[in-house]
Amino acid sequence: MEQLEELVLFMARNLVDDPDSVKVESRQRGRIVTVTLTVPSEDMGKVIGRQGRIARSMRTLLTIASSREGYRASLDING
Repeated sequence: MEQLEELVLFMARNLVDDPDSVKVESRQRGRIVTVTLTVPSEDMGKVIGRQGRIARSMRTLLTIASSREGYRASLDING
């Protein structure tokens, strides 16, 4: 589960202006993991992208990485 947090943190830090302001938390219930990404509100557009393309890509990568570990993961983005 720590690897999933690191993956989301890596992706988000490369998108925002202030990488130190990015926070990632995760909760696990059985085989389901919920990863919560918190970024500054002024950087929400960079993380979500046009028509949500970047956010969708981040969710896809998280889903692939989690399935390799035997988990189902979802990503929530807060600003």
